[in-house]
Amino acid sequence: MPIYEYECVKCHRHTTVLTLRVSEKPKLQCRHCGNRKLTRLMSRFTSPKSEEARLDAMASPSNLGDFDENDPKSVARVMRRMGREMGDELGGPEFEEAVDELEAGADIDDGAEPGGRDDDFDDSGL
Repeated sequence: MPIYEYECVKCHRHTTVLTLRVSEKPKLQCRHCGNRKLTRLMSRFTSPKSEEARLDAMASPSNLGDFDENDPKSVARVMRRMGREMGDELGGPEFEEAVDELEAGADIDDGAEPGGRDDDFDDSGL
């Protein structure tokens, strides 16, 4: 099954399209902004990495040199790198939405308690 990559003419973000047959012409639409004008990109070639190799690559100091935990855009860049390294394991609509919000300058501390708990969470029934 061929996988094609496209760049949106409007927002310049990338969209990946999986087709069931080589002869099938995919219905193109940017998954970020909905634009239907996309430019096909040359796909990268990859070789599988073990989970250990992927985690080592993410922990490399060279990948974190420009990281500023107080800057939402910096956090978004690191999250995108992590998403690329981990592939499907880290992706998904919720991940993409969170990174998009950070890139737009969203506040990193959204009121959640340390450890990921939300102030409004009620666990009294557990």
